[in-house]
Amino acid sequence: MGESIPDPSLVILVGPSGSGKSTWAAKRFRPEEIVSSDRLRAMAGSGEHDLDVSPVAFELLDRIVESRLRRHLLTVVDTLGLDEERRANQLALAHEIGLPAVVVVFDTPEGEVRARNRARDRSVPERVLTSQIRRYRQIRPRMDEYSNLVVAADQLVEPQHSSGAQLGAAQQLAPPRSLRFYLQISRFPWNDLVEGVSNLALAAEAAGFAGVAVMDHLVQIPQVGREWEPMPEAYVTLSYLAAVTSTLELGALVTGVTLRNPALLAKMIATLDVMSGGRSFCGLGAGWHRAEQVAYGYQFPSPKERVGALADTLSILPLMWGSGKATYHGQFHSVEGAVCYPRPLQDTLPMIVGGRGERIIRLATRHAQGLNLSSASSLYRPLDAVKRGLEAAGRDQDDFEVSVLDTPIIGVDRGEVADLVEKHRGGRPHADFAGSHHAGPPATQIGRYRELADRGIKAVFVAPVGLEAPDSVAVWKEVTAAFAGG
Repeated sequence: MGESIPDPSLVILVGPSGSGKSTWAAKRFRPEEIVSSDRLRAMAGSGEHDLDVSPVAFELLDRIVESRLRRHLLTVVDTLGLDEERRANQLALAHEIGLPAVVVVFDTPEGEVRARNRARDRSVPERVLTSQIRRYRQIRPRMDEYSNLVVAADQLVEPQHSSGAQLGAAQQLAPPRSLRFYLQISRFPWNDLVEGVSNLALAAEAAGFAGVAVMDHLVQIPQVGREWEPMPEAYVTLSYLAAVTSTLELGALVTGVTLRNPALLAKMIATLDVMSGGRSFCGLGAGWHRAEQVAYGYQFPSPKERVGALADTLSILPLMWGSGKATYHGQFHSVEGAVCYPRPLQDTLPMIVGGRGERIIRLATRHAQGLNLSSASSLYRPLDAVKRGLEAAGRDQDDFEVSVLDTPIIGVDRGEVADLVEKHRGGRPHADFAGSHHAGPPATQIGRYRELADRGIKAVFVAPVGLEAPDSVAVWKEVTAAFAGG
């Protein structure tokens, strides 16, 4: 087995008293994840050494282990592990539930085991320890047959939903790959909106983000929050951020083409580019949130019509930003001799199309500079479609960028990650919510993003779960720095 311990999994520790099991476990796992027979004796009796309550303690242990495994929670069994029947039952239960299981053995030299035992405030009697060591020696050769055997060393705990992240993080050290990160601000939960959004953007700048994006919605969307939550207008917000920040690229991910006339949109984004010193980008999408548009008095066309409007917008914007007057007659939008002054500062103002449908990808590869995929999973088909689209359009793949939108849970360590999962999971199971948001500390995220970079992804827009305060942005500095030198 590899050098990492999957989370979630069943972890069974095996070794005599003094072999280092509890110390090893305490360095790697949260206290809530460790089911210890000693602690259960203390809870059921007068203390950890109250052997009279051992039957009760082990009955509790079996019930707790089963309960945790059935809820797909990482469970570390901290006993001597010498009871082969109990160990077999625990392994069978994990197999039945579909969780990986790891048996960790502690081949600590006998002299060290005895020295540690003597140093304890209350040592195990020598004859009892001798019996444990003898029993361990008897069963140890048979345990080599386990496919899931791990000899205790410097193993790390790695989320099962991000298997390979440890290797990816190591690969990113040398040679590193380049990847840009953009912070997607999806919620504005502050009493002082100006102070809140300012501090968050400045924290993103300090943490090494390449840019900040906002959603282009009139009300909060149900995937993120309640409709009565604050949702400031996208381009007014971006204009304010242009004055507050100095290096961040700014744009909407993505602008719904049914909300604004494309010529007016061209004027707005050109102005943003000038006011920000050439730091704007243009995210575009066909739109999907019918309820908000109907509530605001907009027509909400069919999917075919919305994609057609996107095609017209992709044609009109570069004409508006180019030299001379813009004239274009499309199926849904037209301009006749329109001018756009001031011009954008950028020679080519990047257009990024959001979506993964075949027609959307064809439009992006023909007209835009990039495509943003709404998920970091299931990339094979859209990436293959991008390749075909660029070939059909006669474009070089180096001139087109594919980015992804990611909604991760990140914390400074496993403890903070677990707290964030518990805080935001609502009624969803802990393991399910953690998996769907790829919960993990910076090293795990670095490994995940290295895999994306290896597949040709050039940028990641992250909308972290629980993003509210500048402190929740600072943890990203380790991630952005890892990809800055590629």
